[in-house]
Amino acid sequence: MAQPDSALTADLLFSLSKDLARMRVLLVDGQIAARNSLRILLSTLGVKSIHGAGTAAEVVRQVKANNFDIILSDYHLDDGRDGQQLLEELRQQHLISSSTVFIVITAERGYHNVVSLAELSPDDYLIKPFTADQLQGRLARAIQKKRHFARLLEALDRGAYASALDHCDALLAQNTPFVFDCLRFKGETLNTLERYDDARLIYQRVLDTPTPPAWARMGMAVALRGKEQLEQAELLAADLIDDFPEFLAAYDFVASVREEMGRLPEAQDILQQAAGISPNNTIRQRLVGDIAILNQDLDTAQDAYGRVLDRRQGSSLRSIDDYTNLSRVMIDNEHVDEARKVVDDLRRDWRGSKHGEMAALVMDSLCAHSEGAADRAKEALDKALTLHEELQGDDTAAQLSQKILVDLAHACLTNNATDKAQEIFSKVATENYEDRHLIARIGDVFTKAGMAEAGQTLLDKISREIVDLNNRGVLAARSGDLDASVRMLIETAQRVPNLQFLVNASKAIFTLIEQRGWVNDYADLGLRFIEQAQAKEPRHPKVISARELYQRVARKYGIATAPIGTRSGGEKSEA
Repeated sequence: MAQPDSALTADLLFSLSKDLARMRVLLVDGQIAARNSLRILLSTLGVKSIHGAGTAAEVVRQVKANNFDIILSDYHLDDGRDGQQLLEELRQQHLISSSTVFIVITAERGYHNVVSLAELSPDDYLIKPFTADQLQGRLARAIQKKRHFARLLEALDRGAYASALDHCDALLAQNTPFVFDCLRFKGETLNTLERYDDARLIYQRVLDTPTPPAWARMGMAVALRGKEQLEQAELLAADLIDDFPEFLAAYDFVASVREEMGRLPEAQDILQQAAGISPNNTIRQRLVGDIAILNQDLDTAQDAYGRVLDRRQGSSLRSIDDYTNLSRVMIDNEHVDEARKVVDDLRRDWRGSKHGEMAALVMDSLCAHSEGAADRAKEALDKALTLHEELQGDDTAAQLSQKILVDLAHACLTNNATDKAQEIFSKVATENYEDRHLIARIGDVFTKAGMAEAGQTLLDKISREIVDLNNRGVLAARSGDLDASVRMLIETAQRVPNLQFLVNASKAIFTLIEQRGWVNDYADLGLRFIEQAQAKEPRHPKVISARELYQRVARKYGIATAPIGTRSGGEKSEA
């Protein structure tokens, strides 16, 4: 248990006072008077560098300009957002590092239950009103913990998971007050690296203690799923929900397992339960919309996508997909006038963006087709196709939303441009065959166009080609001819740049380099494949595994590495 503020050691408080004098703090509160009061409290604790912000947008501007050691945020912000959203945005956009202390301040006495059970990951919370001693105590413990895990957190921020495991083992060998935290880091890292048997040993060690925390049961469920024990994983997570109804991650997990098992209505039901507890979580609301579409529950999908757009507008996390998801389901739900309003908002909010204008034109075409205005539908489609061609030669072409490309193909079908539709569908399906939602969407578009059989034929053909290419890659790898295997896998990844083939090719390249020596051209190609795979799904275990191999081989040859996505290769280090 955490020690009370009054029990903090004199050594810890003395160390804290020296630390605070060197730290930069950001206060987030819409009320200037509240910020000033907190500024005075912090000054009495020795803090010298104190900044203030009244809105989430202002926070984002400030963290881009400064590195903050501590952020103290009120839960309710004046711009209709909250501290939970703010923390989500800062972390998803990598605007703060894991070493930044983030503490939520709230007047809601029951809020600590949500934090502890849902584990939304602020470093602590403070209930108003609080004293300088209480603030000092919370800061002391948070800073102590960040310092204890500094090297581990830095490794995780870099995506260096093998190094993170080494740091976990070193910390576990010490007499530390943070044993459970360290075990949690280790278990999650092992699951991320698909080392599920090792992860299960860690979680079982925690579960064998007298009062095991909820996260250990969640981690065990993830490991069971990794071993394809879906029923056991679902049962464990469902029991966790019964015992801890506000542990929201368990709802998301159960939903994803049920979807994998083909139980779509049950997946939607459990997601909606979680969304009812925390209606402002945009990631979950988008999942509700996606599942509801598969279940043909258009009203639920429209409500969910609408909530996402409302919450994301004005946020750096907003995307063009937020607008097209909503307008698309409105068209399907025969609410075309409302869909046009959303398209108008898209044009206004993404003015100057070719991607935004292309998406708006696609939705214009679908709206016009729904209204029976064939000439307007074709005119909008022609303009969208022209923009699409322009974007193919643009450096940002890779950022084109795959959903919008499916919508573009849909508009082609409705305007009798069948060959162009087939071309786009084939490319999207081939490069994203792991995405069940996208593949289902393609099938649904063909069905709506009265071409269900043609759609199934296309998807079956692509499936056979991917299986054949994969089998050829496996046989090449088993042949023992590493050079031929690498050439074949490179050709496959360039022809079909889906996540699996990109990872396979990059791993083959860096395995060859590990055995033969560093070759810049090969290394650049392997790194480019990893970057392409990471752009599709950055935290996919296969992507992380490929990244680990690259980093290990680079270290072997003294190559300086940077976070993947920021450079195209490495150069020989001077050391």
